[in-house]
Amino acid sequence: MKLGTLSVSLNVKDINASKKFYENLGFTKFGGDEKMNYLIMKNENSLIGLFQGMFENNILTFNPGWDENAKALESFDDVREIQKILKDKGLDLNTEADESTTGPASIVLTDPDGNVILIDQHV
Repeated sequence: MKLGTLSVSLNVKDINASKKFYENLGFTKFGGDEKMNYLIMKNENSLIGLFQGMFENNILTFNPGWDENAKALESFDDVREIQKILKDKGLDLNTEADESTTGPASIVLTDPDGNVILIDQHV
């Protein structure tokens, strides 16, 4: 099962303070907009999303179909196929993708320690 690029989506209190902090760690702005209260920061293959006031807890985010530069991959496991595999393994999903659709979709599940995992396909 190919989950795609991993990023950590952080719930931050002050988007500008967090941006400055991660810039000091060598991250640069890759996407997003401070005025919209979110930024995607990148350091080589590492991605961190900074989100102010958008969700309660930190989230592990996987993007099937994208590489670490948000470029579409020629071959990847569709989120609906990933969903089927996870359900066949007995995992409970918080939200599911509509299996009758194609293209962008997402699913959400929670690990045994309460960490939210978003599998978010954009292509």
